[in-house]
Parts: sequence; structure tokens; C-alpha cells
Amino acid sequence: MEAYKQKYIKTHQIITKVVDGDGLCVVDMFGKNETEIRFLGIDAPEVRRSKKLKQDERETHLPGQLLLELGIASKQYLSSIALPGEWVTLVMERQHSYDFYGRTLAYVLLRDGSCLNEMMIDTGYAKPYDKYWCTALSDYQIMNSFARNNGRGLYQLVERF
Repeated sequence: MEAYKQKYIKTHQIITKVVDGDGLCVVDMFGKNETEIRFLGIDAPEVRRSKKLKQDERETHLPGQLLLELGIASKQYLSSIALPGEWVTLVMERQHSYDFYGRTLAYVLLRDGSCLNEMMIDTGYAKPYDKYWCTALSDYQIMNSFARNNGRGLYQLVERF
């Protein structure tokens, strides 16, 4: 991951659970403050019925049940690479640190330096999300095109999600 301008970094965060394909919960090393993290710059299909699911149905012309199944597959993939108890570092951009619901928007880095956001896009289990602009968006769009063109992840089943 390239160095991002205007950033906040939170180290010593421990994954407590995976929420869906583009979110997880972490707790600081003292176990005091649990925070829900929404991955900055990416979007995965929903795992439960919601307004967002209805919006995705309209935009993709795919049935909600199929989108839910894709969302579950995305969550399962993230759960296989982001294990509870694993230490991560959060990198937040100052311009967009929180979403509409108060969730922290961040790039999530594993101990080896891998970025979960990038891994989800690169493997085809998430797509770029431009509602909250981020400096990695253009890179994510390129990675997503490669994943789609090569039938990775969810793109094995659908052309778009």
C-alpha cells in the first residue's frame, strides 16, 4: 500500500469479529474500546435485508436473495483472512474518517503489511466504493477491472454486484 497523505494511524487493534464483507470490529490492546470499522474505498454485497440491499437490487438488476448469498460468500472470505484475535493497524484519511452511521472508515493492515481493503478487491469479493472518496480509489478501480476480467471471487458467479 502506498503512503497516504493526511492520515491518522491507530496501532495495536485486535479483531473481535467480522461483520460482513467490508466491515469488522476491533478492540484496542487494553480491551476497553470496541470500534466498528468500515473498509474505506470498498463495498461488498449486504448480508442482511436493508435499504442498501434494495438500492443494490435496483442498481444491479439482481434479485435480493442472490445479492445476500454473494454477501455471505464475501463475509466468509474475509473471515478466512481476518481472524478474531489478530492484530491490525488502521489507517484513516482525515477527509473521510467516519461514515454517515458513525463507523470508522479505514484501510485495515495486517501484521505483514497486507491491506485487507486491497485483498478484498483484488480477489473479487468487494468492489470500489466512491461514496466516500479515498486516495486509493483509482487503484481499486484498476484492481476491480482485473478481478472482473479474470473471473475472480464473486465474478465467477455474476458480471456485477
